[in-house]
Parts: sequence; C-alpha cells; structure tokens
Amino acid sequence: MRLNFNRTALADALGILTSVVPNRTPKPILRCVQIVADKKGVRICATDLEVGINYIVSEVQVEDAGEIVVPADRLTAIVRESTDEVLSLRAEDGSCKIEGADSHFTIYGQEPGQYPAVPGFDAQADMEIALGSLQAGIRQCLFATAKESTRYALNGVLWEIKGKKLSLVATDGRRLARCRVNLASAPAEQITKAKVIVPAKTMALLDKIGGNEKDIVMVKLVDNQILFGCANVVISSNLVEGNFPKYEDIIPEDYDKKLVLSTEAVSSAVRRSALLTSGESRGIKLSVGKNSLVFSGRTPEAGDAQVEMPIDYKAEPIEIGFNPQFLIEALRVIKTPEFELELGQADRPGLIKSGANFLYVLMPINLS
Repeated sequence: MRLNFNRTALADALGILTSVVPNRTPKPILRCVQIVADKKGVRICATDLEVGINYIVSEVQVEDAGEIVVPADRLTAIVRESTDEVLSLRAEDGSCKIEGADSHFTIYGQEPGQYPAVPGFDAQADMEIALGSLQAGIRQCLFATAKESTRYALNGVLWEIKGKKLSLVATDGRRLARCRVNLASAPAEQITKAKVIVPAKTMALLDKIGGNEKDIVMVKLVDNQILFGCANVVISSNLVEGNFPKYEDIIPEDYDKKLVLSTEAVSSAVRRSALLTSGESRGIKLSVGKNSLVFSGRTPEAGDAQVEMPIDYKAEPIEIGFNPQFLIEALRVIKTPEFELELGQADRPGLIKSGANFLYVLMPINLS
C-alpha cells in the first residue's frame, strides 16, 4: 500500500478517530486504527466495540491499494508533530513507513484480518436531521447526563420522535434537560414509535463532526445499534439498555410564580453569588419578592455574598435554594437573551424555559 496524505486532512481525521480508541483494553488491537485503501479512496476505522467510526479521508493520493492496522497514538503523534504539507505512507510486511521531507518513521502494525468490522452506511436512512440543528440540540442536553451511574439509562440521551420533531432528553436524577430539534423530513411510522437511548459518548462524537451546518445527518436503527452518516463520517454505536425515567411526570405544569429574566444578567448574578460558597454549602438562595430578586451565597468561615436585580413580579414571595453550577450550565446553553423561570414551592423543582424548544428542570436543595 502506498498513499500520499495531505497532513492537515489526515490530522483532522485522526482527531475524531482517536476519540473512541480506548486507553486501556485487554485487546491491544483496539488501540489501533485500520487504514484501508482501494480504488474508491481511503477510509480509516476505529472502535472500542461499543462505538465505531468509519472515516473517508479527503485529499489523499492512492498509488497502491492495501490495508494496515497501526497503533493510533503513535500515528497521531507523528502526524501532529510533522511540519510537512504532504506525508507519504507505505505499508508492507506488517509495518507502516511514514515519510516527510526530512523524516522517516517505521511503525509495527498488527494483523489486519483481526480488526473488528466497523459498519458503513449503505442503507436507506430512517430519518434525516440538519447537522447544525442536531449539534445545537446536543449542546442543550448532553451536559445533564449522569457522569457515573449504576442506572445505565441515565448515562445516555433519550431520542423520542413526534411528527417532524425529535426530542432529546437527558437527566442525572437531580436535573433534566429537554430540547426539540426539527427533522428534515417525517420518518416512517415504525420509527416514530421507537424510543432509544444513545450513549453520551456517541452524542459527544456527533458534536465533533465538522462540516457545513446545512449538511444532513442520516440516521438508521439496526437491531440494538444506531448509525449516523454525515459527509465523510459514519458513526456506529450500541444503544443503552434500560428504561429511561418517565420524565414527563416531573415537568411541572401548575406553577403560578413566573418570571422573565435576562440570561446574561442572571448568569452573572449566579456566578458572583456563588463565589463564597464551599463544599459544605454548595447552594445559593434565590429570594423572590415584589419587584426584586436577590441571589445570596454564604459560608460560615468565609463570609457571604448578595446580588440583587430588579424584576417585574407581583406574586407571592418565595425563597428557594439551587446548586449554582447546575444553573450556570443551563444558562450557558440558552441562546435567547431572555428566559422564563417558573417556581412552585421551596421544596419543588424550578422550571426554566427558553423559546418553544428548550426546558430545564432543576431540583432544589435545602440550605437550612
């Protein structure tokens, strides 16, 4: 196999491919990438047996077809440190030789036939979504997934389809984010009945796909897997097994205390009032009164902070505590200059809404 790569294009490919290469694994071959060259072009594959990437590399000249499996970290380091515009790659007898203008590297590979198969996208899509819309939706929910949980369903994002709308829902048990994304076309009826949980790792990979916002992501459900095809990248992933919580039951619908607030101003107030909180007093208090909202944080050994802002509010006063980091993360993904905050009682969750497509439910904390 003899290939001539544009170094930047190869570096871009390896940047996303190495996202799925495991650092530790009892199968050393999984720490490698598979490079396959034929008349159609060059594709590079990576997998950890749960998530796989099939990447068609652009800007490459194929002199001789072939296949090689090489350690991902070694190849990536060589490409990253190189200053050449073009890198030559030659594979023979299980080794891979990489040459630049003044450099020559030899990497020992593994048996290509032992590398696990990584699916491509060769079937009709079940649904299509604009890349920009999907990535915007991912950013508005992914942060709310559980980082570590024995309830595996919380380690992923629920996909739920109604008509030409896709709802993405994530929760860690203390907060919940839901955003709605427009589909490019209405999917088949059997797909609208499906509720699947996509791993957080896979959602993060989708957010890394480069390209034009108007590029279309094709989605296909196959048994316990989901496939995503966009431009020159195919991502395949196992689905999360388990039952996602009945999230609709925890979204409040009877609140009478409603405020319209500035996203930027509240974000600043939350950050400032949290400056004097500590590990023992992680919460801030929101005191809502007539035409006034006060954010306060306190630590017995350090002091206290208060930030006040005027608001248009005539309902009953209320004091409620929240985790400031959970508030900041939600405000960070709101794209509108204003948002709605709805409250019930001090022991009931707060509800944040932005436009028609984003809501966030946040459990209160006890500050007494």
